[in-house]
Amino acid sequence: MINPVHLRTLLEVVSHRSFATAASRLGYTASAVSQQMTALERSAGTTLFLRGARSITPTPAALRMVRHAKRVLTDIDALMADVATASTEGQQREEIRVGIFPSLAAYALPQLLSAPDWNSLGINLRLWIGEPQQTVAGLGAGGDLDLALIFQVGPGGLSWPANLSRAWLGDDQFRVVIPASWPMADDSTLSLDQLAQWPWIMHHPGASDATLIARLFASYNIHPQVAAYCDDFEASLNLVAAGLGAALVPDLAMARAPEGLRIVDAPEIRLARSIFALMPEQGAKPKAAVVLDRLSQVLDRHPTLG
Repeated sequence: MINPVHLRTLLEVVSHRSFATAASRLGYTASAVSQQMTALERSAGTTLFLRGARSITPTPAALRMVRHAKRVLTDIDALMADVATASTEGQQREEIRVGIFPSLAAYALPQLLSAPDWNSLGINLRLWIGEPQQTVAGLGAGGDLDLALIFQVGPGGLSWPANLSRAWLGDDQFRVVIPASWPMADDSTLSLDQLAQWPWIMHHPGASDATLIARLFASYNIHPQVAAYCDDFEASLNLVAAGLGAALVPDLAMARAPEGLRIVDAPEIRLARSIFALMPEQGAKPKAAVVLDRLSQVLDRHPTLG
């Protein structure tokens, strides 16, 4: 019996010709994706990939299976949507207002909303996507949010009312990302001199991430050459891939990384932001806890958060 989960993974692997890229997009590890494809090969009784030292090549059988898998998965999605609609007929739905920062929204919300049973939960999401300071304000006096997802680095820089409960969801590590075209051995580590000499893509001064990165560089007396100011991680990654400069990008944003860049090791650069959920301690909506639980499950599947 062929597992539909394995078919969805197959589509990503064939599309990107990479177990690692498919894993990032689906929230698995590369090892888990490889194991799924091995299981699919056993179920199908045929070889789907020719595996090299650094590459994989889909066989004709894999390409044929992809064509059928697209139709099968479309039918399964239609089936689940029809069943979910039937199960929620007459059910009272509850609006849950969620504040969430952009990189977490881009990573987690598509997985949350595409879950086969999402419609059966009776939840209508209303989203406020913004910086932590904005979402915390939405939970304070006069605010209208039921749940806020924020990040914080260190003990200072962000506060919230005492009547809010806090739950830690994971630590989002920043990575030093450079253009793949820059000469550097695969196993080399970066020195402070290299960091200081490179052009960098930085956030606009005053943004939350910009303040954190500026403090980190200042602690090593590094005054980076700024090639561009950009507050959008996806745009920054594309600028890095184009060869404009290096950037510090959190793991959550790396799921949308294009070809043409690489992560390098910089021992002095150890920066992470802790992800928290905030909810009112009194009068919280029950289904806000359901949304939080689903978001926690999505983050638990991330290969590096924790």
